[in-house]
Amino acid sequence: MENAKEIISRIKDERGDSLAILGHHYQSDEVIACTDIRGDSLELARKINGLSAEHVVFCGVFFMAESAAILARPGQKIHIPDSTATCPMADMAEADRVRRTLAILEESGRKIVPLTYVNSSAAVKGVVGGHGGSVCTSANAKIMLEWALNQGDAVLFLPDQHLGNNTGDVLGISEEQRLLLPRDVIHGDPALAVASEDTEGKKLILWPGYCPVHAQFPLDAVRKIRETEPEARIVVHPECDPAIVRAVDGNGSTTFLIKYAEEAPEGSTVYIGTEENLVRRLAAKYAGCKTIRPLHTALCEDMGKTTLDNLAHTLQTLDTAVPVTVSNAVKEPAKQALDRMLAVCS
Repeated sequence: MENAKEIISRIKDERGDSLAILGHHYQSDEVIACTDIRGDSLELARKINGLSAEHVVFCGVFFMAESAAILARPGQKIHIPDSTATCPMADMAEADRVRRTLAILEESGRKIVPLTYVNSSAAVKGVVGGHGGSVCTSANAKIMLEWALNQGDAVLFLPDQHLGNNTGDVLGISEEQRLLLPRDVIHGDPALAVASEDTEGKKLILWPGYCPVHAQFPLDAVRKIRETEPEARIVVHPECDPAIVRAVDGNGSTTFLIKYAEEAPEGSTVYIGTEENLVRRLAAKYAGCKTIRPLHTALCEDMGKTTLDNLAHTLQTLDTAVPVTVSNAVKEPAKQALDRMLAVCS
């Protein structure tokens, strides 16, 4: 009897170019080994339009599969091995609350341009696109925030307050020009939490979401490394708290972190603050040449929901499975938001 790995290999051979398996860097080693294309959110988004495959299987979390469905060609089917693999940060921004918050903020007469991190639902991307806004990733947040600032009077950055704050630091936006919305916009009534006059003098308005994985990194871990291994370098993902980002040697997307490990001198030690599957993979790759270590144990349970077993099951049921879809009412404005990003970053 075939095991899951053998089933995946056989079906890939049988399907040939009609099948493409995409995987985010945070997937486990065994899943990544089965993918045809791997990358961060921006890299994978850029690949969708050029894929000729009829079936695209996305090994990641649900918002990534939704983005793929928005960008897919007519007739192309997007699948995800576990549709419950969501993103807690994306879930912190619900489309109707975002829409209502924007309406309240715009009562001041100022033009508020929404910019959503790709870690958001298709419905939120649709709200953003309908308001003339766009999408960003951790790799292009600086470029896209600059773009958004040039489109209006202020930017509503969502859902990740930390990526927004860290990008604001890069652009030199002062603390006085920033407004962190109260957490009541996530769970309560935005009308009771936000007032249009709060935006006076503000350029960067931050939704109060965050990534529970990257929020785990303690500043004490950085301090301890500085004391005990002063020659070691530390780099982190910009979803980390700004206090962590300001204390380390560099920050950037998963692609940046991979490149930093690659270019680190032989014999050096690099601590990386991001999801641990990627860090372990880099540690194994450079073992004996340089030392790569996790800044802190941090695994994304939702990324871990993709397994060899459910990937194999997905491939076995491609012709009968219901693919990931996005309604036309959401798809059109969401695609506008994504297309704006791809055009600005082309």
